[in-house]
Amino acid sequence: MKSQPKILTSTTPISRLLIVALITVAIVVAAGFAFRALGNFEMPLSHALNALHHGALGTLGNVLYHDVGPVPAVLATIVLTGIILLVNRDLRVASTFAVTIAATWLSVVAVKVIVDRPRPDAALLPFPFHPIQVDASYPSGHATFITALVVVLVAMIASGRVRTIAIAIGALIVASAGFLLAVDGVHYTTDVLASIVWVLGVAPLVRGLWVRVALPRLPFLTPRGSRTSSIVNQVTPPAGR
Repeated sequence: MKSQPKILTSTTPISRLLIVALITVAIVVAAGFAFRALGNFEMPLSHALNALHHGALGTLGNVLYHDVGPVPAVLATIVLTGIILLVNRDLRVASTFAVTIAATWLSVVAVKVIVDRPRPDAALLPFPFHPIQVDASYPSGHATFITALVVVLVAMIASGRVRTIAIAIGALIVASAGFLLAVDGVHYTTDVLASIVWVLGVAPLVRGLWVRVALPRLPFLTPRGSRTSSIVNQVTPPAGR
């Protein structure tokens, strides 16, 4: 019997995932309002990090911010979803990958709008980013997307040594991206930290709901005889009973 793909395995009760997600949302939103009320208390750190924005580090930061924007991120998700579908030949896996990233990433926009924290003051930075970013700063959409991508890719790897290595590499990628965003001067460090917390708290719920609630109700995504189909049969009593 073919084993269930790791990304389709969600055993934590939905109620627990929901509680964790709600607590995460509350913490991120409350912290955002607190940071906004404190004003530019992080500017000294932002100034020090932005002073590093030259040479190779500055180039890497510019590339990250330009090439992981909304449009490139959407295109990258579509391409990666297509590759995963070609490799796994399983719409359940590909759709779970795409939906988890998209829902986790796009939902953070609501927090940005609600909190509406200003970006680091470009006039106080030694190497201000151009063009000047005028939208809300908290949380970081770039950091949210990168973290969600890493988390979902790791979720596709079976437990074991490879997964441990993937987690370590993924953590390094997320930390490096967050550092570069702070060096660019487009985000405070707390913007990046909030994005990481958001993904870790919200993504498991999104994946759990898609795998255990949505997929069983989408027959065209669920091959007959699969484990997901069995779950549907278990929760849906036969006609006549």
